[in-house]
Amino acid sequence: MALTDVADPAKAPVMQTYMRSSMPFLGVQAAPRRAALKRVFADYPVDVACAWREAALALWRGAEYREERYAAIELTGFRLYRSFQTLDALPMYEEMIVTGAWWDYVDELAIHRVGGLLAAFPDTMRPLMLRWARGTDLWKRRTAILSQNRFKSATDTGLLYACIEPSLSDNDFFARKAIGWALREYAKTNPDEVVRYVDHTRISGLSRREALKNLPNR
Repeated sequence: MALTDVADPAKAPVMQTYMRSSMPFLGVQAAPRRAALKRVFADYPVDVACAWREAALALWRGAEYREERYAAIELTGFRLYRSFQTLDALPMYEEMIVTGAWWDYVDELAIHRVGGLLAAFPDTMRPLMLRWARGTDLWKRRTAILSQNRFKSATDTGLLYACIEPSLSDNDFFARKAIGWALREYAKTNPDEVVRYVDHTRISGLSRREALKNLPNR
């Protein structure tokens, strides 16, 4: 298997401990993993979107090592399948978010997959992100908060704040960190607005520190 060929088993326990993962690691670091997967994906392309989704979900569901789930996520973003990024892919991403339920999976999916669908299909995705933001699943709420992290000046601030608002009272670290991260990313485009929002919102100390981290004298 391509991943075992580039694995360093000595690194696996450290990686598993760092990620607090019940699923074991092979010991493959990010750069060699991506290089190996790029070759495999290029050598074995699929022609239709349903086959791509089936392959990604089979890899995800059958994974015995965490890197195999990383591979499933990378397959969903491989360059050959950009045209497959439609609303039909959303159930696949939702399954990965809910069953993955940890930041290393969810953040990539939130920003680079769900965010892409939000940009392409706002009329459908905007109300969905609002529902996710108001739901009980922490990782879907985190996804909704982070979904615009790459939008820069195209950020819908009304949607951003509406996705943040239901989690403001959540004491969970990952909810508070997501709020701060999303605001910090938007501050790169509109720092005055982020300062205004933070100063007029009952926001946790963690979220505030994250939001204002790159702003001098704040």
